[in-house]
Amino acid sequence: MVNLMKQYLITPAAGKRLIAKALVKDNSVNKALKFGTIVIIAGTTNGYVAEEILSKIGQNKEFSAKRFFRGIVLPPSKPRTTDGILSDNKGFPGDVIITHGKWQKGKTIFDVVDDLGEGDVIFKGANLLDLSRNQAGIYIGHPKGGTIGVALQAHIGRRVKLILPVGLEKRVDIDINKIANKLNQPGVSGPRILPVTGDVFTEIDAIKLLSGADAELVAAGGVAGAEGSVWLLISGNDEEIKSAEDLIDSVSKEPLFKLSA
Repeated sequence: MVNLMKQYLITPAAGKRLIAKALVKDNSVNKALKFGTIVIIAGTTNGYVAEEILSKIGQNKEFSAKRFFRGIVLPPSKPRTTDGILSDNKGFPGDVIITHGKWQKGKTIFDVVDDLGEGDVIFKGANLLDLSRNQAGIYIGHPKGGTIGVALQAHIGRRVKLILPVGLEKRVDIDINKIANKLNQPGVSGPRILPVTGDVFTEIDAIKLLSGADAELVAAGGVAGAEGSVWLLISGNDEEIKSAEDLIDSVSKEPLFKLSA
């Protein structure tokens, strides 16, 4: 069978939607939806994940991703803290907690972490991605480690599955452990870094799960809305390429994330 190869451009917003569409199909996620608890910790990528999962169970009408975050990185032209991160809880709806298929509105991971066990799933976004080591890292602004500090109690302490949806635009080419060692030293300004174990899930994983095709990062960048975009080389047979192409086309016009007032 002939193996074909084609290139496709994916914007960060399209990548987030692609990742979310794939995670809805994950077996462990669907099992937890029926028999356990899913915790989607607030974050912009996880906002897409929450939309797709809540849509699957018919409970998405009251959810908005516009304030589904505790802190976000903004450009210099926008109001920010001295660390370059906006921390603003105005309109924060809580994390998305789904237990036995029902959304527990207004709750956060802090409310349910002690009840989580094997078979449950936590989603937590990331800020750094080392593709060569399949490792993710998270910016830490909270003096007690924030939500990932709490999530790790369940992941490491009780084997709760931790999924880290992260876009390829967040890639770095240095061992994240080395980055963390530098940024966490006394006297360094800005957020700290925590290298995190868990299941890293990128656009590459999404394409493989949904189409069977293989994808690899071959180029990146752009302007006029394509900033942060990635070029992926997709390879597979005719059916896999067609499936991947249809999938990418379906998310290609995903609008840019806009911060609500």
